[in-house]
Order: sequence, then structure tokens, then C-alpha cells
Amino acid sequence: MRLHNFESRFFVVLVLATTAFFLWMVWSFLQPVFWAAVFAVLFQRLFLRLEERLNGRRSLAALLATLSVILVVVLPFALLVTAVARQALSLYQRIAAGDINLYAPIALVERWLPTLTGTLAQYGIGMEQLRASLQTAAVSGSQYIAARALAVGQNVLAVAVLFGLMLYFLFFFFRDGDRILRGVVRALPMGDDREKRLMRKFAEVSRATVKGTLVVAAVQGVIGGLLFSLVGIEAAVFWGVAMGILSLLPAIGSALIWVPAAVILFATGAIWQGIVLVVGGTLVIGLVDNVLRPLLVGRETQMPDYLVLLATLGGLTVFGLAGFVAGPIVAALFLVMWEMFANEYAPHDSSEIPEPSAAHPGAASQLAPAEVEVDGVRRP
Repeated sequence: MRLHNFESRFFVVLVLATTAFFLWMVWSFLQPVFWAAVFAVLFQRLFLRLEERLNGRRSLAALLATLSVILVVVLPFALLVTAVARQALSLYQRIAAGDINLYAPIALVERWLPTLTGTLAQYGIGMEQLRASLQTAAVSGSQYIAARALAVGQNVLAVAVLFGLMLYFLFFFFRDGDRILRGVVRALPMGDDREKRLMRKFAEVSRATVKGTLVVAAVQGVIGGLLFSLVGIEAAVFWGVAMGILSLLPAIGSALIWVPAAVILFATGAIWQGIVLVVGGTLVIGLVDNVLRPLLVGRETQMPDYLVLLATLGGLTVFGLAGFVAGPIVAALFLVMWEMFANEYAPHDSSEIPEPSAAHPGAASQLAPAEVEVDGVRRP
């Protein structure tokens, strides 16, 4: 009996050690695998429809679904990165050369809010200091973005290899995804029923969250870029991408970009452009998150905005660019696991237990302490 237990434990340790060594060996290539899994989940319905139309020919359906991902995601993303890199570099050069007037908002504050200027001066903050800080921050920020964009451009071969690997894995995830999931469910020591519920709920929550996050970010970025282009602001694609990324911040995300831009427009005398930007930012961009996200995600499966933000920031810190999606997915897994645990092991919420007086009018008197009459006075 002892020998059998020793063999079982040794086998489990060997399995874990082999798995850890394998993950360490392929760690550099896990990002393409991750993105392939994400797109396989997001485009699963398309693959299933293609498979049905093609009478069950899974390989052909997987190939067509992969080509659809290339046309819908990969090519637009490549064009977007190219445009952002070009505009970020141009923006940095113009700011460094002084062609862009960054002092107009400060001049507007000095003219319209002299009291605020005096208050800042009492704390040792002068307008010249603010101008210098604004110039330094703008140059440093645009320089960093331009450098990162150029780094991507200089590593075209490495980026192409990673995209190629992602598409290669994506094809097999489409074609063999069901078999892979069955193998995972079979291997996990959680019980088949619990594993199936976990997989179903996790896929539902993660798909809804990722779809809502990415689509809302894309829509807000596109609308913001179009508004900037309409009012004549340079680098509209760059600012649109920035608004899309900041849309993760609930309520105020994209406003961190278009509100200062509107202030600059008013300060430089572009009144109607500022009005267009304020109206468009408030009525159009502001309503996207409140209207479009519930339609895409559904209120029952949507994670709270603050949790999406926290998970995204943590994901970016741990996983890099992949954390933009990996963070919410890990958070979805966290919520699903705790929900399953609460349903199976946690006691029922006391709020579900009705009050005695509400459920049974006579119960209160039965639970109350008995009273006796002593010298004509009722005492407990």
C-alpha cells in the first residue's frame, strides 16, 4: 500500500515537473498561442457557421475562418500601427521644434481665472513653471511613443514571425478546439460536471468581457479620430488610438483626450471647432460606453467597470501588451471560480431567510420570552 502511494505521488510530481519544464521551454512563444486562443473564441461562431455551410469539412472551414481573421484583424491592425508610428514621430518632431503651441491653455487660464493663478503662486507654482513642465511632458511622451513605434518597425521580421505563428496556431484551434477542450476537461481532477460548468461559464464571461472591451475601445477610438480630423487637429489617428486605450477608464477615459483638446481650440480662437468637439465628445463618445457595451455584453455577464480597469492594468504590468486582454480573462476566471465555490460550499445568505414576523405572524410570539403575571403586573 505504501509503495502504491509512493508511486502515485512520484508520478504526480513527475507530471508537474514535466509540465513546468515544457512551459519554461516555450515561454517566449506563449503570446502567439494566447492571441490565437483569444481569436479562436471570438470567431468561434463564424467557424461553426462555415463548418455547417461546408457540410462538416472542418479543415476548409478553419482555413476560411483564419483568412477572415487576417482580413478583419491583422491587416487593419498593421495599417493602424503604421499610421500611429508615422503620426507619433511627426508629432514629436513638431513639438520639439516648437511648431505646436502648447502654451495656449495656460494663457487661457491666466486670462479667465486670475484667482486660480494667484492661488497657485501662493504655493510656489508659477505659470512659467507650468509652461516648462507642459513642454517637457509633451516632448518626453511623444518621444517615448515614437521610439516604441520605431522599435516595432525595426523588428518587422520578428513581428511577422509572431503573427505567422499566431495564425498557424489559430488554424488548429479552430479545427481541433473541441478535441483539445475535451482533453483538458478529462485531465483536470475536478469532476466532469464541475469542469463543464467551469468551461461554459468562463467562455461566456471572458468572451462577453473581451468583446465588449475591444469593440467599445475600437468604436470610441474611431469616433474620436473622426472628430479630431473633422475639427482639423493633426495626428487624428494617433489621438483616436489614445482615446480607444483610455476608454478602459469608466466615464472619464476618452474625455482625458478630447476635453483638453477642446480647451486648446477655445483658447486659440477656434470656437466652432471647440463646440463640435464638445458636443461630439459628450453626446456621441459619452453614450457609446453606456449604450453599446450593455448591448454587446449583456448586463448579466458583464464584469464591473472598476474590475475590468484593475484587471487590465494588472495584466499590462504582468503580461505586457497581451495583458490588455489577458487581464480581464484572468479576472473572469477568478470570478467564475469563486462563484462556483460559493454555490457549492458557502452557506446561504442570511438575507434569504425571511423575518419571523413576515413569514409567520405567530412565530414572533412563540419566539418571545414567556411572561407571567405577578401582583397584577406582567413580568418576563
